[in-house]
Amino acid sequence: MYRIVLLIVFSTVLFTGCDQQSSTPALTHSAQAESGYTPEYSAEAYIEHGEVYNPEAVIPPQCYTKTESKHNPCYICHQSYDDKHRPNALNDGFLQGAYEFSDIGNTNRWANLFKNRRDEINDISDEFIREYIAQDNYSALAKWLDSDAWQGRAPNIKNLADGADAFDENGLAKDGSRWVAFNYKPVPSTFWPTNGSTDDVMIRLPEAFSEISGNYSKDVYFANLALLEMAITDAQSIETIALDERAAGIDFNDNGVEESQVKNLKRRTHYFGDASDIPLTRMLYPQGTEFLHTVRYVGVDGENIVNARRMKEVRYMRKHTMMSRQRLKSSYYREAKEKHFGNLPQVSTHGDRGTSNGMGWLLWGFIEDANGELREQNQQETFFCMGCHKTIGTTIDNTFAFARKKPGTAGWGYINLKSIEDAPNLGETKGEYLTYLERVGGGDEFRQNGEMLERWFDKQGKVNTSKVKAQDSIYDIIAPSTRRALDLNKAYYRIVQEQSFLFGRDAVLTPADNVYREIDTSIEPLDSEFRHQWDIRLDWDSAD
Repeated sequence: MYRIVLLIVFSTVLFTGCDQQSSTPALTHSAQAESGYTPEYSAEAYIEHGEVYNPEAVIPPQCYTKTESKHNPCYICHQSYDDKHRPNALNDGFLQGAYEFSDIGNTNRWANLFKNRRDEINDISDEFIREYIAQDNYSALAKWLDSDAWQGRAPNIKNLADGADAFDENGLAKDGSRWVAFNYKPVPSTFWPTNGSTDDVMIRLPEAFSEISGNYSKDVYFANLALLEMAITDAQSIETIALDERAAGIDFNDNGVEESQVKNLKRRTHYFGDASDIPLTRMLYPQGTEFLHTVRYVGVDGENIVNARRMKEVRYMRKHTMMSRQRLKSSYYREAKEKHFGNLPQVSTHGDRGTSNGMGWLLWGFIEDANGELREQNQQETFFCMGCHKTIGTTIDNTFAFARKKPGTAGWGYINLKSIEDAPNLGETKGEYLTYLERVGGGDEFRQNGEMLERWFDKQGKVNTSKVKAQDSIYDIIAPSTRRALDLNKAYYRIVQEQSFLFGRDAVLTPADNVYREIDTSIEPLDSEFRHQWDIRLDWDSAD
């Protein structure tokens, strides 16, 4: 049965199904934040007793940044486009110049931003945290998902903790699950390793997209993946891995001859093989598309920063409904209307099937428990995800990574930051990361990443443009030192021990200074000259 979760504020603690004889522990006061908004109880107590802690959890911590009218991290999420046929019709670029929060949202409830964890970090040895992040906590989750205890989908990949070793040279999972890893440029700057996390993303299309007459064909699968890439990025042609038209019995490049080595495809109206009745739809994924996203600790291998084996989170999205453009437009209009009137957001949850974003996608996630094992996120923790996969104007079909894949063959394979150059965004001339540093005035939204400030900025706060441009890859720009990586891992480990995700998941080494505790809506976030247009897609041909 569908359960509509209306996220509203309760003036008193709501004991769901509990009386005074309940075995549920009593609410205990939290000592979570030393300044700013202080939660009244521990995060676990809010969850156990069914009280909603943050009805505006879709507003991420970064939205409370003190911009000083000129430091703009907002443009990464909030965009308006002249393209009337773009499916994302939210057009929320005006939010760069206005706070459109509800009265509740004006108060910053991300209390973990203001907690001083320096002593807690110093109490953890480097040896302990190295050993901890090297452990595999995914395999136990995968086993549980395949058990009768879980009734939803089980998007597992064998040996996924090992990262690149779980995939072949083209990114295809070695276990036969048809998941495909792709090499993409992380969105600035939450998933920059220097800010606390590494990650990877895999995509899987329904079986019909990898079959011809019911039989599996790698050639058909990668031909359809190439068509999907063109649909999402709006390209007209693309390079592919070598496709064998003779083996598939399909003339992929429509030249009238079946060849054994086809490496370029042009856009067409429909997909190949058993999916030939499904049309390509501009900037939309076909129904049944799945994404698997693992968020990991920052691994340290000698002098190299790598994806750790231990995962902070496992996130999954599945497109359960192919919504028409008109229906999507109506959904975005409803979102804009609710925001305009200051109404609190709402989502619907479907048990083990996931939580609906109202745009055709179901989402669910797993996060570490206090012992480091991956557990199912509760509804309040999952609601946080909707801030990015529901209510911002910059996404393409509510997603980020695939539109930022390295084009063609170079983008099929496990993520490798050392192979990616700082390509500009469409419509830009400078490298995207260089542009971000200039516009934000720091290496993160809060402008408190001291290592990035020291590396790339002078004493007057100006970016050393030539130094950034001289780097061989984005790895050289966004990889932290070993010391910073270990400390960030320790800071997040403390959040895990507390199970205080409701109060924020950002690993901060010192309390945030450039963050508002209360928003004054009479002040515009940014002066007009510091508001920027941006496209999530990249101009790879113009990379330095």
